[in-house]
Amino acid sequence: MDLVGACRAFVSVSERGSFTVGAAAARMSQPVASRRIAALEERFGEQLFERTSRRAVLTPFGRDLLPTARQLVLAADVLEHEAAAAKRKPWRLAVPGICSTADLARLVADARGHGVTLELRVGPPPRRLELIRSQQVRAALVPAVPDEAAWSVPLGLAGAQDPGVKRFYVETLRNGRADPEPARRIRIQPEDDVPHIRDPLTRLRDAVGLRPAQLVVADDLTTAAADVLCSRDLLLCSPAQARELALSWRPLGELALTRGYALTAATTGDPQQIQARLGDAIARCLGAEGAGA
Repeated sequence: MDLVGACRAFVSVSERGSFTVGAAAARMSQPVASRRIAALEERFGEQLFERTSRRAVLTPFGRDLLPTARQLVLAADVLEHEAAAAKRKPWRLAVPGICSTADLARLVADARGHGVTLELRVGPPPRRLELIRSQQVRAALVPAVPDEAAWSVPLGLAGAQDPGVKRFYVETLRNGRADPEPARRIRIQPEDDVPHIRDPLTRLRDAVGLRPAQLVVADDLTTAAADVLCSRDLLLCSPAQARELALSWRPLGELALTRGYALTAATTGDPQQIQARLGDAIARCLGAEGAGA
């Protein structure tokens, strides 16, 4: 039995003294109101209304029960109101700055389709971690090593010109002493300035004999992309970023690098809920290989 619905019918009918008027006020038909009140009487084993009166007159038992029934209906209304307000409350999520405006807009739209109002905070990895620590957001997409990542984005090298090869080998960037051209550099964007990406690439640089200055961490993605577009330098990036920047992308020849992400929540967050509902949408936004649900 729907106890709240039955109490709602009982309260409405008792306040208006009529089954017909009370049912209409409670937004239900008169037969439905009558059945609900009858079910309530059967449950409690006592009549709530006098059956001999043309009006809906409460029995002594009904009068005793009415105040508590009112409290139950009021509590149910408050609960529904609070639940609706909680669903409308923005869910603040810190996301990487590598996502395009179109991808972020689609993520927000997909979230709305799942009943979630996303409010995004865009920033580099240190900023996203700080937002979590200070509880300015409920969750953040943070860098993660491959084994702990819910979403993985393949990384490679991209340049302004088609290289004419299937893979970029870092060792081919080594300049000979008589080479008149300036040494080509690999530019790392702030999003990838994390140990599990930067350190293997640094070790590879040293192993193949590149100069330290040939591996550069850029201040921001726009500057790094501009430097690549007007030179022979290469940008460490994902295929999606290369397409957006009109660069020719190839995977690395000597090692496989991936940009991994995990969803980390503040104390007030619920990452499992968001990951289950929006895992595929987040994967598309990041340009990841798989969903995170």
